[in-house]
Amino acid sequence: MRPVIDEDLCVGCGNCQEVCPAVFHLNETIGKAEVIDPEACEFVGCCEAAEENCPERAISIKED
Repeated sequence: MRPVIDEDLCVGCGNCQEVCPAVFHLNETIGKAEVIDPEACEFVGCCEAAEENCPERAISIKED
């Protein structure tokens, strides 16, 4: 599984970082979320929750 953030949709709310800090980080310089460790998705198991909690539906989980 590989998380992807649509930067055009991301509003920088930080929900993904709160739910899944091992995978997502809010880059305050650009005001958008970033994926910092895509491989951690499989190990920590919180990527689906981050996807569900994104108010703009900017996160999608792609199968490798």
